[in-house]
Amino acid sequence: MNEKSDNRALLLDLRKENSKLKIEAQLRKSLSLQLEKQRQAIAKAKTAAQQKSEELQLISTQLAKYLSPQLHKRIFDDKQSVQVKSERKKLTIFFSDLVGFTSMSERLESEEVTALLNFYLDEMSKIALEFGGTIDKFVGDAIMVFFGDPETQGAEIDAINCLKMAIKMQGRMATLSKEWSKKYNLHSPLQVRIGLSSGFCTVGNFGSSDRLDYTAIGSPVNLAARVQSAASPSSILISEDTYSLVKEHFGFGTPIELNFKGIGHSVICYQVVDTADERVLNKEINGENFILKFNENSFSTSDWAELTEIVAQLDPKNRSA
Repeated sequence: MNEKSDNRALLLDLRKENSKLKIEAQLRKSLSLQLEKQRQAIAKAKTAAQQKSEELQLISTQLAKYLSPQLHKRIFDDKQSVQVKSERKKLTIFFSDLVGFTSMSERLESEEVTALLNFYLDEMSKIALEFGGTIDKFVGDAIMVFFGDPETQGAEIDAINCLKMAIKMQGRMATLSKEWSKKYNLHSPLQVRIGLSSGFCTVGNFGSSDRLDYTAIGSPVNLAARVQSAASPSSILISEDTYSLVKEHFGFGTPIELNFKGIGHSVICYQVVDTADERVLNKEINGENFILKFNENSFSTSDWAELTEIVAQLDPKNRSA
């Protein structure tokens, strides 16, 4: 009797133990399934995050082509407000225009014109970014760049960098013009005229809550455009305000007094005639502009002074009776 009771008790214990083992196995299986689901959810979240990151990177890359690099960086670094907002800053404004482009575009196929224009704008943009300029806009073949916002090195350095940029652009354009004249059989070479002006402008976001344009407005902007229109092909003409900032670093011709429609006073401008690697002698004789360009290393100071005197004597007004 006792043996049977013991066997029953043992059987019950075994059943209980077996039941516990089954429950533990079920719990382990359930836990394993939950962990697997969590791993899958985490992997899915990582994949989604990676895809979102790639999408944002693509958007950022695409937006970069519509914004100046400085502005693009400030926006994505959360340093630039994307609101209708502006402020007053002293800027140096650059305008350029491609002389002869309109007549050339009438002779070439539209695909050739597009390729040439895009290449030209790309080359000029590289130079602008090299010197820290903020590319404002392209209007056909015209370019507007400003220095002093969103980053500035001070009004004088900004103006110097702007003029250095303009000089390098003219140098690059001289090379491109020769190449294009041969390639497209142009009757006259393409040339760039450039105008600079400095002063306080209002710069920032302009537009509506749905569409903003980051740009600069003000009289220096208008004046730079007017000065550019008065510049000779392949020359750089600057306003008096810009001249006051850069006069110790470059050579200039005699002051030129100009009158522009819409401006109630005459404007004094200066043409750049000396650059880092050349000396330019600019003299008006009998109404004609007489220009000589030399590598500055080819002449000593005394030689240059003597040459200047010789050219001056070519003017009938300076000859002795």
